[in-house]
Amino acid sequence: MSSKTSTCLLDPIPTKLFKDILPVILNTIITITNTSLENGYVPQSFKFAVIKPLLKKPNLDPDILANYRPISNLPFISKVLEKVVVKQLYRHLQDNSLFEKFQSGYRAYHSTETALVKVTNDLLLAADAGLVSILVLLDLSAAFDTIDHNILLQRLECEVGIRGKALCWFKSYLSNRYQFVHVNQQSSPCSQVSYGVPQGSVLGPILFLLYMLPLGNIIRSHDINFHCYADDTQLYLSMKPDQTNQIDRLSDCIREIKTWMTTNYLRLNPGKTEVIILGPHKLRECLSKQIITLDNVSVSSSSTVRNLGVLFDQDISFKAHINLACKTAYFHLRNIAKIRNILPRSDAEKLIHAFVSARLDYCNSLLAACPKSVLKNFQLVQNAAARLLTGTRRREHITPVLK
Repeated sequence: MSSKTSTCLLDPIPTKLFKDILPVILNTIITITNTSLENGYVPQSFKFAVIKPLLKKPNLDPDILANYRPISNLPFISKVLEKVVVKQLYRHLQDNSLFEKFQSGYRAYHSTETALVKVTNDLLLAADAGLVSILVLLDLSAAFDTIDHNILLQRLECEVGIRGKALCWFKSYLSNRYQFVHVNQQSSPCSQVSYGVPQGSVLGPILFLLYMLPLGNIIRSHDINFHCYADDTQLYLSMKPDQTNQIDRLSDCIREIKTWMTTNYLRLNPGKTEVIILGPHKLRECLSKQIITLDNVSVSSSSTVRNLGVLFDQDISFKAHINLACKTAYFHLRNIAKIRNILPRSDAEKLIHAFVSARLDYCNSLLAACPKSVLKNFQLVQNAAARLLTGTRRREHITPVLK
């Protein structure tokens, strides 16, 4: 009942109606679920997916297929079965401490914010100790779509301890899957899915995390700090500027990661892999003269990189992030202002929270140590949003309005 009411093209009835008649069909749903788990078999009708291509970013060229993310829409009843399996699998992983310690993706009480707080704290402590840090942001190409099923099943059996009927269930889940694309009321022919886990499924994300389990041990073997969020991996190493031999360790680590990924049918995206040097200005200037590439990955000549949606600058001051967030927020406020007089207050409030407040709130715990002179820009955005929503004039006090 807590699931979203979105309906798939393959559903025989709308999800809302399905929920309304649930008391009548509940025993049947329980029987289907238990029979599937007891026999280690997933019904074939549960293994068809409708692919809805979504642009990764609104400003990308819609004529380039690589700019789309293939989201799988699955029958509602199949997602109910997956949710039952995920709960049991998650409990098994939690009880036996099988999760990667530094993986924040798709886990309860973890997020992009918790991942970035951990990394930022380590980088700031290093800077306070007079060290300079190298941060490497690794990005995978089509990570969910290239997973090898045999390797995944081997991971589940050998590293996660899933055997017997449970392993048979996962074999059945991954085998004989089919999908077709549906765009503008037109559908493509069905094709079999030989690799990958469905993006948009309940099980897909956690299966991807388990597929990536050996990566953490590889990085640890080189004594490199790291943190992952799904397929985004951050490597960072802190050192004195004259300890250039440490850079070889980082290069060796990246080289071994590439080799492991090739063996496991994964591929680093060189176009999105970035490197930036962080720390006190004089120290990083000394290091940047000695380092140009890391295993053929160019060190970013720019002063900022985008890390999980947050702009990191070389001083770790987040001024660039705040300025960009404010610029984007004002852009949306101007657009909302054009139609404010025809919008009910409740609708205007939703727009402001969706396009403005959400940007101010995103990962804002990273800004805890920023000076008030920098944070005042966020306050000015919030003031402008409050004035727009309530019709308050510029000369009127904003404090009671904010309250």
